[in-house]
Amino acid sequence: MFKRFLGKSSAELAPDSHEPQEPEEIVISIQDGRAELRNSFVTDYQPYVAKIASGICKRYIDPARDDEFSVALSAFNEAIDGYSRDAGRSFLGFAETVIRRRLIDYFRKEERHAHSLPFSSFETDEEGGSLQPLEIKQAVEAHESSQKAEERQSEILDFNRVLQEFDIAFADLVKASPKHADSRQLLMKVGHQLAGDADLMRYLISRKLLPVAELTSRAGLSRKTIERNRKYIIAIALIHNGPYPFLRDYLQTGNSTEMSVSS
Repeated sequence: MFKRFLGKSSAELAPDSHEPQEPEEIVISIQDGRAELRNSFVTDYQPYVAKIASGICKRYIDPARDDEFSVALSAFNEAIDGYSRDAGRSFLGFAETVIRRRLIDYFRKEERHAHSLPFSSFETDEEGGSLQPLEIKQAVEAHESSQKAEERQSEILDFNRVLQEFDIAFADLVKASPKHADSRQLLMKVGHQLAGDADLMRYLISRKLLPVAELTSRAGLSRKTIERNRKYIIAIALIHNGPYPFLRDYLQTGNSTEMSVSS
């Protein structure tokens, strides 16, 4: 479907009723200087971090024993500093994305370390059978491929969620995609220009409306053309503006590999 689209607790902090309770409000308060809220906030959300880490690793992650939990918790802390309400995303959704990225970085680092060990270190499997270097190499490559596929899938699912905030269904993008390659390239350029303008993106994210007048002037296109291709332009801008490296690479390279939102 994506190929066709592109043509190829929170816990009680204090008895004060005015204390922010939503995760987004707490995070903004921390960023505004209320550093004392950070420790309790992170502590309250440790079960959430462990749950997300376990889902990504596809096994139970023990907070007391597994390094993956420490990596995930550090990523959660990083998300507190990096979150922006102007991006139009929930904090927990953003935190999950950061945790996933950091765990994948951790897995890759561990794999590179494994590559530096002699093959003799892997000569037997769990049942005592012999393993050949080629089998080891293939197993590592298969794991890396699986990790990349999972990361791409995560990006598409998150992108789909963000699109819904603009009342755009993923399937709508197929219908919205221009049939001619030159038209697609022109509209991709418009979307890229929109993503590169912080003020216009703030308008788009906050109001869920396309800044038609400004784009009409800057792109030299008619208002009718901009409005008719509203969904397509918004989608391209969101890809360039969001945490979607795989989707951005797909835009730039014209990768013909089909991506779908199904698992």
